[in-house]
This record gives sequence, structure tokens and C-alpha cells, in this order.
Amino acid sequence: MKDKIVTFGEILLRWSKNDCLRLMQGHRFNGNFGGSEANVAVSLSMLGDRVEYVSRIPNGQIGQACLNELRCYGIDVSHVVRGGDRLGTYYFEASAAMRNSQVVYDRMNSSFYSSAPGMFPWRDIFADANVFHCSGITCSVSQSATDATFEAVKVAKDMGLFITCDINYRKNLWKYGPKAHDVLHELMQYSDFIFGDQNEWEVASGVPHIPINNMYADTELDMEAYGAYFDELHRQFPRCRQMLLALRNQISTNHHTLTGLLWSEGKIYTAHIYDIYPVLDPMGVGDAYVAAFIHAALKWDGDPQRSLDFALAASQLKNSISGDFNLVTEDEILPFLDARG
Repeated sequence: MKDKIVTFGEILLRWSKNDCLRLMQGHRFNGNFGGSEANVAVSLSMLGDRVEYVSRIPNGQIGQACLNELRCYGIDVSHVVRGGDRLGTYYFEASAAMRNSQVVYDRMNSSFYSSAPGMFPWRDIFADANVFHCSGITCSVSQSATDATFEAVKVAKDMGLFITCDINYRKNLWKYGPKAHDVLHELMQYSDFIFGDQNEWEVASGVPHIPINNMYADTELDMEAYGAYFDELHRQFPRCRQMLLALRNQISTNHHTLTGLLWSEGKIYTAHIYDIYPVLDPMGVGDAYVAAFIHAALKWDGDPQRSLDFALAASQLKNSISGDFNLVTEDEILPFLDARG
């Protein structure tokens, strides 16, 4: 039975400090694993799906620790390739009061950085899969990692898999040749489902975002403007069947509002606006959104509204969980849907 979901990307070691210390303060770091596609894999597995995660990691104890972490969540890592010199890392400085959070990447020359076409047996990997999830962040790492990503999506398309894509634009990662717009725009041509926030969609499509100065729980969105907005996006990405736009407003460092708009087969679906306070850890909120939507769309095929509501509820719950992974189950998410009828 082809029911496996495959995700592909770079798993990272995240270093952060307690008590909102700046990176330059103190002497102790806390470490945990994360990375967009790994976050999606863990979320999907927590929701009960069969998931395989594909990546390239170094030999040695750190690489083994990555595999152990993923295995403990029930994720298949049988096609992870071992090689290269080091695991990519990033340093996260939590926000506090009026100070925004900061991320410092250290991914140059990592094992995944030198991923290349031919390293991964995609036809074997996809033999029992029905969904392939990829991300624009893999294409920001290096040209060879970009080439490996495009090899994967082309094989997935040829084998008839449903392809999902998180735009995942990271400005401070694009340091080689091509422009982010050009690569992301091409990647999205293969996608059946695309997720991103307003800034990411603008980079990938060139379509200006619709300004929202402040978004509170009772804010009314300009649906006429969004209708024209999605029409243009669909013109650019005609293969795409569903497009999810995440709308997030940061009222303060630990007070956010969150909602989303789903374009599905020509119709726009709206959702509840969550008022989230306090925000414990915002990392991985988008990944939680994507994973929950994939899960819901498979389980409740033909009910886009329920899929959107489920994904949004899962994403807002991620704000309450430390670390990159959204460690919530379907049973913990469903009451948020039932409470609104």
C-alpha cells in the first residue's frame, strides 16, 4: 500500500540559551535537533502517519545521535546517506521585550551542503510512497543540494506522487549563484500543494503581499483583494491544486496572532484568528502548519475547510512547545475544532 510520506532536507543542531540570554552572554548552550523537513517528519509521525526522512549526515556520534532522535519518533531513516565532514548548526537567540529573536546559521560545507544528484535512490524510496514533501530551504544551501532537490521532485512527478512544497525563504542563506526567486519559482512548478507566508510568496512569485498593519482576533480580511491575489498565483503555478497562505502578526515578542487562507481548486477558505499568549517558542510553527495540513488533507480528502482548521490549530499549539518539533497528537488538536463547532 502506497501510504508513506517522504520528506527531504537538512537536519541541524540548534544551540540556544536559557532565560532569553543573548548569544554573547553566559557560557552554556542547550542543544536540540531540528530543521524544517525533519520538523515536518516528526509532526506527521506524531499524528500517526508513516514517514520516511531522507538526508545526508556525517559519520560518527553526532550523526548517529540524529538518527537516534528521529527513530525515537518512529521515523524511517533507512535511506539517510552517511558522509561529509560535519552537521549543519544554527544558533537561536530568543526574543524578549522589544528585542526580536535572531538566528545565526553555520551550514557551509556541512554534509548536506555537498548533497548531489545520484546520491539518493529515489525510485526505491518512492516505491511505496504517495506524498513527497520538499522545501525551498534545501535549495538555499548550495547548488549541488539544489540539484539533488530537483532530481527528487522530477522523479516524484514521474512516479505520480503528490508533491508538497514549503517556500521557506531564508534571506541570509542564499549566498551562491542564482536568485532565490528564480529557483523557488521553478521548484514550485512541480508542486501540487504550496505553503508560505506573505513575504515568502512575494519572493517566489513577485506578487506584492497585501498589507495588514495589525491583525487581531476580530480583524476582517480584504477577501476581494485576496481573490485577485490567488488568481495571479494560480496563473503562475497552474499545476498547484492548493495554496496555503499563513498570516502571522507579532504584537509583541510573546504575543502573536495567527490565521491562514487556503485556495483550493478555485475557492478560498478562511479560518479562525488565534490570539496566542504567551508564545513559548515560535520555531517550527510553519512546519507544524504544513505537516498538519498534509495529514488532514489525506485523512479528510474533499474537506478543505476541516484541513485548514486542523492545520491552524496544530500550528498555534506549537507556540506552546519548546524546541523545533511539534509534539502534539491528533487527539490533542481536534478539541480546538470541536470547540468552534
